[in-house]
Amino acid sequence: MAMLTVRNISDEVHRALRVRAARHGQSMEAEVREILESVVSPEGRVKLGSLLADIGRKAKLTDEEFAGFEQVRDKTPARPVSFE
Repeated sequence: MAMLTVRNISDEVHRALRVRAARHGQSMEAEVREILESVVSPEGRVKLGSLLADIGRKAKLTDEEFAGFEQVRDKTPARPVSFE
């Protein structure tokens, strides 16, 4: 995991972080990680699996129709890519 050092934080911000962490029952480091993750995570991001599941629901396939996909799917294990 990467590390990050933040310098020159004002005493007021440091104190506020300490209080906020204590209110949430965690360390300052954990609190800062949580704050950073919540700020930089894209809002409304749709993950591929969710998108594909939604497409499947909209298609309203029956179990028999879905089973047809499984029959024709290539089940050969993928080979590692060679860059040589």
